[in-house]
Amino acid sequence: MKEIIFIVEEASEGGYIAKALGTSIITQADTKEELQACVRDAVYCHFDEGQGPSIIRLHFVRDEVIAA
Repeated sequence: MKEIIFIVEEASEGGYIAKALGTSIITQADTKEELQACVRDAVYCHFDEGQGPSIIRLHFVRDEVIAA
């Protein structure tokens, strides 16, 4: 596996939630810096040594609601 992509959303209670596409990895953190560390740790724990991705991509998604 060369790359893994995480969809990152702001949590309703604050912080961020990251969910991997195509793999059952989910993690959360209060700040973007903490989230990067948590994502790396989760990926490291999920894959056997040498089987994990060489690139981790974080795709931040933000919903905005406006009046019609």
